[in-house]
Amino acid sequence: MIHKKIAKTIKNTNELGARKQLIEELFYDFNRNRFQVYWMNFTRGIFFGLGTLIGGTVVVAFLIWILSQIAHWFPSIGTYLNQIIITVSH
Repeated sequence: MIHKKIAKTIKNTNELGARKQLIEELFYDFNRNRFQVYWMNFTRGIFFGLGTLIGGTVVVAFLIWILSQIAHWFPSIGTYLNQIIITVSH
């Protein structure tokens, strides 16, 4: 029983090593030039940051709009929500 466990562990380790090697070979075949890899990662980071900025702006604007709607529906908490809206929007 212990032999089967050891054999399974060796098989899994060999498979994992082979997969890593294959991924590395594919990466180096696709990207032979280091400059291309660095440039691709740089542009990817720029677009990721830009997308995060735009997405965050849309979410904050939507939350401000929701708070203003709630302030109109419930006048009792409207003054408190208006203070929050003014603080966030400025």
